Amino acid sequence: MLKTVHINLKKTGLYAGLMLALLILLFADLDPEHPQITRTLAVAVLMAVWWITEAVPLAATSLLPVVLFPLLGIMDGKTVSSAYFNHVIFLFIGGFIIALAMQRWNLHKRIALRILMFTGVSPGRILLGFMLSTAFLSMWISNTATAMMMIPIVLSIISKLEESLGKKNVSKYAIGLLLGIAYSASIGGIATLVGTPPNLSFARIFQIYFPEAPAISFASWFLSAMPVTIILFGITWVLLYTLYAPRKASWKHDLRDSFSEQYQQLGKMKREEKLVLADFILVALLWFFRCDLNLGWINIPGWENLFESPQYLNDGTVAIAMALLLFILPSKEKGKALMNWKTANKLPWGIVLLFGGGFALAGGFKDSGLSLWFGQQLSFAQDFPPVLVIASICMMLTFLTELTSNTATTEMFLPILAGLSITIGVNPLLLMLPATLSASMAFMLPVATPPNAIIFGTRRIKTTQMAKTGVLLNLIGIVVITLVVYYWGQWVLDIKPESFPSWALPK
Repeated sequence: MLKTVHINLKKTGLYAGLMLALLILLFADLDPEHPQITRTLAVAVLMAVWWITEAVPLAATSLLPVVLFPLLGIMDGKTVSSAYFNHVIFLFIGGFIIALAMQRWNLHKRIALRILMFTGVSPGRILLGFMLSTAFLSMWISNTATAMMMIPIVLSIISKLEESLGKKNVSKYAIGLLLGIAYSASIGGIATLVGTPPNLSFARIFQIYFPEAPAISFASWFLSAMPVTIILFGITWVLLYTLYAPRKASWKHDLRDSFSEQYQQLGKMKREEKLVLADFILVALLWFFRCDLNLGWINIPGWENLFESPQYLNDGTVAIAMALLLFILPSKEKGKALMNWKTANKLPWGIVLLFGGGFALAGGFKDSGLSLWFGQQLSFAQDFPPVLVIASICMMLTFLTELTSNTATTEMFLPILAGLSITIGVNPLLLMLPATLSASMAFMLPVATPPNAIIFGTRRIKTTQMAKTGVLLNLIGIVVITLVVYYWGQWVLDIKPESFPSWALPK
């Protein structure tokens, strides 16, 4: 039944997108002096409908600007094509290759089990251990891969509990453990630029619109987003423990030996694991300390200042350098390196194209003037308090991404928010940053995020159970992101709600 509905939705979306785009081209005229604005809107609507309904694969839809922008006179072919490969794309590729190397040598599993052994074996501590492992790994590895890796571990623990305590006594707690993995994968991913695709989309689109603004580096993102991760992580753990923890009287099982047994099965830490771990730690440190780090009471000079042309370096440079090192360092297998192309080819190239399509669309919004046009239509927002505007944006993105791709949604809305910020005279970060963070806060439905879908696939949880818990976290996330961006952002990113930065002035 669901499959039939999905097929019908795709078919409807295919024709609806084309019809809407043609109607806009033939009958709309947003600005008679600038026809490119109307044409860009037609392309944007077509891409939005196809992205939302997945009428054609997301990556294929992302290629539409390559054809339509030159044909409609919006952007020239060379400019559009160059949007599909840039330093943010290489940051994603380099980071993903390092993550794949961790998976190839089982380093991620070793890290997860170590954390579980450290946290303890009471119901609350086991939940904390699984959530902490998942959140930490999802900062560096895709949340999909992290969830996939954690599921076999948690299912084995649930099975042992069922053998000892009975299925009935464990069923409720099992739901809490599974939700903890899904939710912490999303929460952990927002902490770093490479943790989830919307973060990288934001970094590039922000630079496209405001090239004079201070660059969004790995460190500046981490400092601004990590408080959201920490607060939401703590609230989620308390919420799941309160709702799903078993009664203490029924808990008579010690899982310490189970964790140790799984860890022992990995054997001693191999040379390859040590080298990949060293590469992983080094790339994180190089990302964090590349630019000058001003913490208010202390200023730490960035290592890029050691070079003659520090402005030539970026986080993508670092990612690729450390990824290439993995293809050079030898493993114990004769003539083979730590990383091979067969493993690297598991890169999600569809996501790379999705990034590129979003960046091209953002360029079209800017060059045609469509983002400013949208900003003018939404100029009434200047009459509302900034906190209310931020909360509204967070709510819209949070609930919209329950049904749509969070990356595609982010790439559609960020150009509009950039234009709105210029029109109403507020710091663009005040609108664009919370929108990006909220795009990863979909906790209600199985289709909202891959981790949600993965735990739903275990058939141990119902949609209603996920929705009841998820809607609470959605609302909590809206409040947390709004307050953190508004207050913490003033210190970390120098966001002054009452002033408009000079670097955001239209050129």
